[in-house]
Amino acid sequence: MAAPKFKEMQRAYGFEEVAIVPGDVTINPDQTNTDFKIGNFTFHVPIVAAAMDAAVDTDFAILMHKLGGLAVLNLDGVQARYKNPEEILAKIVQAPDNEITSLLQKIYSEPIKDKLIGERIQTIKKAGATCAISLIPANTKRLSMVAKEAGADIIVIQSTVTTARHISKSYRGLIFSELRKNVDIPIIVGNCVTYSAALELMKTGIDGILVGIGPGAACTTREVLGVGVPQVTATMNCAAARETYFKETGKYVALITDGGMRTGSDVCKAFASGADAVMLGSIMAQAEEAPGKGYHWGMSHPHPSLPRGTRIKAGVRAPLERLLFGPTSVTDGTENFVGALRTSMGVCGAMTIKDMHKVKMVIAPSIKTEGKYFQAIQGSP
Repeated sequence: MAAPKFKEMQRAYGFEEVAIVPGDVTINPDQTNTDFKIGNFTFHVPIVAAAMDAAVDTDFAILMHKLGGLAVLNLDGVQARYKNPEEILAKIVQAPDNEITSLLQKIYSEPIKDKLIGERIQTIKKAGATCAISLIPANTKRLSMVAKEAGADIIVIQSTVTTARHISKSYRGLIFSELRKNVDIPIIVGNCVTYSAALELMKTGIDGILVGIGPGAACTTREVLGVGVPQVTATMNCAAARETYFKETGKYVALITDGGMRTGSDVCKAFASGADAVMLGSIMAQAEEAPGKGYHWGMSHPHPSLPRGTRIKAGVRAPLERLLFGPTSVTDGTENFVGALRTSMGVCGAMTIKDMHKVKMVIAPSIKTEGKYFQAIQGSP
């Protein structure tokens, strides 16, 4: 007689364990359509720059808009706390490794200022760019109205784990359906990784969901809390919820896979897993125009009692335009992400992002090393 099981575990997959199967028909890459929609906004580049101080400031948000994508400004960061964010960012970049966490905790304890929120948003809007801003749930009730009145176009509400129901004895949690009634602009909520949590969030009337818990290059949530689901499985879980919700209501909620992507291969697999767009942090921090000057740190790094992040040196790789569109001479997939996506779509016969959702995938943990003997020996010391 078999012993009873305490719990069942599902096998979950990350980007390095799967591969995309080519289609029976191919399409010229330049004929593919990569449009991504949130509410009434359409972006020709389905890439969102993460709301991290090292990746996005007002200038970067304007540039990202001009290139066809979207950048999210972090209103819980230095841009809304300090009149001179460039000086603060320089201190973070120059700090020794053994002092960086305590420095960040001190820097992020400075109060958020409504006036600075208005100034940052107006700077982006005056340049003719779409303005997306990010808030943590605790600040959303008050600051979402400040941001809306200043002219913000899209609100992103972001925490490590987001659910539609939050239990607390100390305060009444953020009710997304109530926020939806008070703020009549698109709302993106994150982060989540399961079918049930995603479906409940969608039923509150939001417009987009961020998928991913702990995979970011500068995030240590998985190490500190042990929480997370690999991104391919997480995206597929939430995509299943999106399809269920669409069949029930006719409303399509966009999925943005957030974190864990390093190469064009990873980005393409995110779309094949069901993403409508991807959110990139450390990759954006590598752009010449990024405010972090090649450094990057996690959103939860400055937490006053349980920091979950680290400052990494991502390095300065290339101008943002080259990272997105090339041309490139590197062969490792770390530049020209839009070109990689269009080529992958073409190989798979996917004319649109929604067509890309339908392509076949296989479990293939050795796909990157199969037949690569000479690359392996040339790369060894």
